Amino acid sequence: MSLYDDAVLVLKDIEGQEELREAYLDHLRAHPDGMWKACTAGHVTASALVIDPEQGRVLLTLHRKLRMWLQMGGHCEPGDTTLEAAALREATEESGIAGLTLLPGGPVRLDRHPIPAPCHWHFDVQYAVVAEPGAVQEISDESLDLRWFAYDEVAQVADDSVVRLLNATRARL
Repeated sequence: MSLYDDAVLVLKDIEGQEELREAYLDHLRAHPDGMWKACTAGHVTASALVIDPEQGRVLLTLHRKLRMWLQMGGHCEPGDTTLEAAALREATEESGIAGLTLLPGGPVRLDRHPIPAPCHWHFDVQYAVVAEPGAVQEISDESLDLRWFAYDEVAQVADDSVVRLLNATRARL
């Protein structure tokens, strides 16, 4: 099964966010290359919120280009076989933490947001991953900083999309 086929199946199974889910599926129907960064009409991305539920905190990255505190994530790559695998790969690469585990139940949310040209949209499929207690992060080249924040600190540093992802993740826990 291709990554495109996996994305379609995952999106069809998501409960809630029906209008947005349909927009993702419409985009993929119209753009067979819609999984890849080269699709300038927009492309599907995979992200994951790194969470440490035992200490009530999340790990956010200060994105090098956007200069915003965000969850880990990014573009799908040819070696990715599933959206879950892409999200886990991104979270591991950007956090430097080995042994992250996906929160069961598939994606936590969807978040479509505009991005600078030449592309127009990221159709982000958002997961959550759990870090082992005592996990130590290591900053990557894609980040200016990497920091743990208590749940109640996130709204002070991150935008509403990250807060919505945190709230949905906590509800699933």
